[in-house]
Amino acid sequence: MWAAGHLMARTRTCVLCNLSRSFASRTEGEQRITQVLKTKFPQASSIRVVDISGGCGSMYEIHVESEEFKAKRTVQQHQMINEALQEEIKSMHGLRIFTSVPKK
Repeated sequence: MWAAGHLMARTRTCVLCNLSRSFASRTEGEQRITQVLKTKFPQASSIRVVDISGGCGSMYEIHVESEEFKAKRTVQQHQMINEALQEEIKSMHGLRIFTSVPKK
């Protein structure tokens, strides 16, 4: 019961935070996650991180395009992202991951 109450409180707080967020500016969380991914995937040709929680940092959508994913199944690619972000994920409510290999 505590977990459900905690989740409800966290969700309510998230919905109320930064309802008028400007998507032209990047949140601190977006910048931090982008930097971690750039460090972990130096061959990435594209990294895009979007806070889809409205700016509270509880849910992100991540797109990474990298040669490092070549010959790996999608689940393996996503595991690589999860491993790279293991510390950041601890404070998240959810994460959407999209990975690809650059087309030549």
